[in-house]
Amino acid sequence: METEKIGIREFRENLAGYLESGKPLAITRHGETLGFYIPAQKRSRKAEVEAMRAAAKDLDAMIASWDASEDELMEEYREIRQSSREKKRNAK
Repeated sequence: METEKIGIREFRENLAGYLESGKPLAITRHGETLGFYIPAQKRSRKAEVEAMRAAAKDLDAMIASWDASEDELMEEYREIRQSSREKKRNAK
């Protein structure tokens, strides 16, 4: 697969399109190569859905092992978020 050379300004202006294209790119400025964009191998939509299902199944098993209700878990989550927000406010 051949690497296409594009200017940094063009890359920035059309970033979404280049990221979706899946083609390797050489990013240049004034004719000099600054770096390369090499896309990760795309996974199929079906593989992504299956991975999400497997993660959800593992999460369900983990929650069941805690022997806690959804309400208890949500309350604990709220407390953790509140504590985190207070720490951020006090750090400023």
